[in-house]
Amino acid sequence: MSDTVIRVENLGKKYSIGHQKQERYTALRDVIAKGAKSLASHLLKPFGTKIASPTVEEFWALKDMSFEVKQGDRVGIIGRNGAGKSTLLKILSRITEPTTGRIAIKGRVASLLEVGTGFHPELTGRENIFLNGAILGMSRVEINKKFDEIVAFAEVDKFLDTPVKRYSSGMYVRLAFAVAAHLEPEILVVDEVLAVGDVAFQKKCLGKMEQVAKEGRTVLFVSHNMGAITNLCSSSIFLDNGQLIFIGSSKEGVSKYLSSVTERVSGEVILEKISSPAYFTKIGILDSNNGPTETVDLTSRFKIYFEYDVLRPVVGLEVSFSLYDRHNCHIFYSSTFKSPNLINPDHQPGHYVAQVDFPSNFMAPGTYTITGVLAQPNIYLFDLREQSIGFSVVDSGSKEYLYAGQDIGAILVDFDWKVQKTE
Repeated sequence: MSDTVIRVENLGKKYSIGHQKQERYTALRDVIAKGAKSLASHLLKPFGTKIASPTVEEFWALKDMSFEVKQGDRVGIIGRNGAGKSTLLKILSRITEPTTGRIAIKGRVASLLEVGTGFHPELTGRENIFLNGAILGMSRVEINKKFDEIVAFAEVDKFLDTPVKRYSSGMYVRLAFAVAAHLEPEILVVDEVLAVGDVAFQKKCLGKMEQVAKEGRTVLFVSHNMGAITNLCSSSIFLDNGQLIFIGSSKEGVSKYLSSVTERVSGEVILEKISSPAYFTKIGILDSNNGPTETVDLTSRFKIYFEYDVLRPVVGLEVSFSLYDRHNCHIFYSSTFKSPNLINPDHQPGHYVAQVDFPSNFMAPGTYTITGVLAQPNIYLFDLREQSIGFSVVDSGSKEYLYAGQDIGAILVDFDWKVQKTE
């Protein structure tokens, strides 16, 4: 149809991977002996020496992929690492050629795939703006009209005449995105590279992509920020192991992706028995459907449970845990002693399960680890399992998506605010 700007038919991309034979560890004397033997063999049989060739393996990064993208579509491309997302974008951006199939693209494509893509490191920021515009087929007059807007957006005016090889990664990305978004391409392709920028710049970029889409231009956006995908993109493409699993609404695509992630992980750790009257046997995470998981949706409830064995009667046994963020900062501590529902903390011999419920919209997106403790407080420590299990909180579409879980703390609190005009 006339409004189709990208058509992909039976697309495939194959790479050849060479594997050298792995040898055991060899000492210096082995290397010397092997070299002498090789030299002697070559002198005796100069034409008889054979060099072992490495094993070559075929790897399909993409296989049998077909889909269409309409003008003005905002398409989120999601999937685990290694699913083929970046390979697909490189093919659509004409950076690499497909092995099989064909693609048809109507309109100019501006891509931001990696830090430094499309920039010449020896040229200044000013020169690279004009170079990128020329690559996109724009005249100098057209670039000049957008020049001030690009510089203001990127916030690099003080370094405009400095070679970009001296830019920090954040400056590089700001200028690269500003160029790609402002030189009016019909199709804007953006990879996860935005994660390099700070929170304020990420928010500005997402706003700019939304504006670009409202102007009728097409946006392809790869991200692991499911909140950004859900809120920014009207549709999604879910890739797994180089194959197209789903194409449709972004909300449904994100749901399928999160489900697939949950299916691949156990969400629990079985612990070795220790010599103690009370010890942990298992610690795990449960999703809102009571299934084990390592990936928790911010908008859903979840549980942490502790299984433990008690071998003799213990008076005042406390089960507790500490939560740590990805920077190893202690977020908070919680124990059975603080629960009003547990009156008698005494334990008879047996197997026990302690469980704590977490409300939805409580943990900010990020990764966390858990330390479990079995003890009689200030008397005896039975078992300590330091950061024995981890889990991730992902945002599939809340008000926090613009911040991508950065610099907003670990705990989300919804206070009641009042704003009133006093004059």
